[in-house]
Amino acid sequence: MEKYGKLPGALHSFSPILLPIILIALKSVGDFPSAPFGDGAVKAFFSFIGNPVIALIFGVFLAMTLIPKEEKQNSLKWITEGVTNSAGILAITGAGGSFGAILQKLPIADALSASLLGLGVGVFLPFIIAALLKTAMGASTVAMITTSAMIAPMMPALGFTSPLAKVLVIMAIGAGSMTVSHANDSYFWVVSQFSDMDTQDAYKCQTGMTAVMGITTIIVVFILSLIFVH
Repeated sequence: MEKYGKLPGALHSFSPILLPIILIALKSVGDFPSAPFGDGAVKAFFSFIGNPVIALIFGVFLAMTLIPKEEKQNSLKWITEGVTNSAGILAITGAGGSFGAILQKLPIADALSASLLGLGVGVFLPFIIAALLKTAMGASTVAMITTSAMIAPMMPALGFTSPLAKVLVIMAIGAGSMTVSHANDSYFWVVSQFSDMDTQDAYKCQTGMTAVMGITTIIVVFILSLIFVH
């Protein structure tokens, strides 16, 4: 502490993370159908500063205010190091996103739902579809959205009509969307590179861990469906 002098407070330290979250949240509120900020300049302002890219840029500049005066000369060095460490992850993320976009254009989802619907697997159906899409595409969000769009019209046929049954389906989709994280998932590389793990160890730890998480969750969801859904 003597080297850097007085350290920033807790609020200042967390502000580079909190500010983008607040700005993005304000944009989301402004986009509500009720238009709480109206449709004029106020909404346009929050839509601009709440754009994730803009909000994160503000966060970066705010983070630079945390650098002690004695270390200002190292700012460029730290920025360069950060860009170097993230470049590979960004490249893999872009490649994974491109691959996922290609897969979305293919009739994979329809083929999966048609082949699995007749198996009578119950709450396992949304889990299996989400898990297959997650494994193929690498993007949890895409897997969840795609699976939800597929399962929604099939809910009455599957017997998922009660509010609790719908909650269990959502949980099953969430479980499948985190099973499994591997090389086409950007988060896989975030964990492996920033943990100084080689790819083999990352497969054992990250991929194995997400597989256990997903399978454990769907087992719990299945047990709950046996107890509460008739």
